[in-house]
Amino acid sequence: MPQIFDNIDLKFHPALEQALNASDRADFCVGYLNLRGWRSIADCVEAWVGGEGSCCRVLVGMERLEDEQLRDVFRLAGGVESMDNATALRLRQKAAAAFRAQLIVGTPTAADEFGLRQLSRQLKGKKVIVKLFLRHALHAKLYLAFRKDPQYPRVGYVGSSNLTFTGLKHQGELNVDVVDFDAT
Repeated sequence: MPQIFDNIDLKFHPALEQALNASDRADFCVGYLNLRGWRSIADCVEAWVGGEGSCCRVLVGMERLEDEQLRDVFRLAGGVESMDNATALRLRQKAAAAFRAQLIVGTPTAADEFGLRQLSRQLKGKKVIVKLFLRHALHAKLYLAFRKDPQYPRVGYVGSSNLTFTGLKHQGELNVDVVDFDAT
């Protein structure tokens, strides 16, 4: 029977941390990534080798900008608009600016600095691979941890927690664990 994590009675972060510590790679799909949120699980992937098959791949589908949402609403024929390179570059730059803006929220602590340096090392060592999804709004939350366990080789979590400090640890969220072989 699946467990429901609400961050009130049953916390999501310890379950995710336990799954990651028993794993050798992971795939995440989230709407938002916050650098302080990454710090919450950074130690779990520190022991991984890095590179294909031993890393944490993170797909981020950040909130679309107002002008893009408006353009989608008024698009003729409702088809998928292809994105040119200039638009993709502009959106990547805006996403980078949003990540930079995270660094100036609140007073930085020694733990914040350590976490950012750890993330930087993990990115350079290919222990963490982050990609920004731009094709359309992507607000899904999926965490998959891959283990060397023949009975339960994958543990999944589906729900509402973004990869943010508050989403993993504090605010009321609903996540369900999925350990079924076929479902994961």
